Amino acid sequence: MAPAQAVGGLLHHRGPGSPSPGAGKKSGASPSAGGGPGGTGERATGLPLAWTVDSQVWQGGCGHDYVIDKPPADVPPPPVQQDAGTWAATQGAVHGRQTLVQVSVQGRSSTAVVLEALRVRIVGRGQPLTGNSYAMDQGCGGELTPRSFTVNLDADRPVARPADGADSAHTIPAVHFPYRVSARDPEVLLVDATTRAHDARWYLELDWSSQGRKGTIRIDDHGRPFHTTGIADLPRYWYGTNEAGERAWVPYDS
Repeated sequence: MAPAQAVGGLLHHRGPGSPSPGAGKKSGASPSAGGGPGGTGERATGLPLAWTVDSQVWQGGCGHDYVIDKPPADVPPPPVQQDAGTWAATQGAVHGRQTLVQVSVQGRSSTAVVLEALRVRIVGRGQPLTGNSYAMDQGCGGELTPRSFTVNLDADRPVARPADGADSAHTIPAVHFPYRVSARDPEVLLVDATTRAHDARWYLELDWSSQGRKGTIRIDDHGRPFHTTGIADLPRYWYGTNEAGERAWVPYDS
């Protein structure tokens, strides 16, 4: 299949009291060394770390698109971000153009666990889905000030590459893997994956090591690959006021 025209990024910010990134060798462990389906460390036994995953994160708390194969009259009003997962599931919605995946990682004890590397694995690429794109632009949330990494989803073996980030007033220098986590020092990683003109399915792998042990966690969408589709040629709508003065989905450029 033709490669997706995609770019992506990984944003990172440290938990309260987290120390400076640690040092370590790259793990060569098999993907089978990670947790169970759904990408949550709570399901795995014997691992020195736990993790949670949220794939329904919106840019700035407001900016996101979903592709739905329904006309506007059949799509309910947009949800708040906290209810996005249920809303998207009931509508058969797929992330349009961008998927933000937030991964929170924490050690299970005071012993440090080193996060060695993060990789993106492409499962498949194809033509964009048909339907309409529905924008969730309903007012933004608070500003994030994360560390930033670029990820090229076109590469055969995608690598998270550190890059400078920024908040409203300062440049935030790039931070390289590895990082250290423990029970008191969590890490939050925000993976920003985008595609312009294709349909892509993908997942993440996170290498870790601790006290002579090492492994690789598969991070996915509850046992399924993350799913992102392009919206360049689709009709796009947002929830506004129509010509009759009623709240409804209206063309985005109206």
